[in-house]
Amino acid sequence: MEVIIEGAEDQVWARQAARTIAGSPLVKAAIHGNDPNWGRIVAALGRSGARVREDRLDVYLNDTCAMKQGCPAPFSKEKMISALSNSDNVLIRLCLNLGDGQATAWGCDLSEEYVTINSAYTT
Repeated sequence: MEVIIEGAEDQVWARQAARTIAGSPLVKAAIHGNDPNWGRIVAALGRSGARVREDRLDVYLNDTCAMKQGCPAPFSKEKMISALSNSDNVLIRLCLNLGDGQATAWGCDLSEEYVTINSAYTT
């Protein structure tokens, strides 16, 4: 997955927000399940520490707007699930609309197989 933050107060907060979202186990699990759960994305953004004004926040999954100015945007859940399942790289883009800060982070989904493999051994 690719997480793009646009319009953060500065690049430092944009980078922190992008990394927090890309590293979120709940976001990773949603991406694995083709779940367009923008709430998990926004919750991770909130944990990042970046300043957010809900009334300015826009969230996009691939090219579909899921949240506009802090309000859920209408989209077909079935079409979104299909688009996510047919995409090799899921794009998550958040426009904070607060400044010029921009950053991109990359991550992967969190599959059951990954959890099983990594829970089967100790160091």
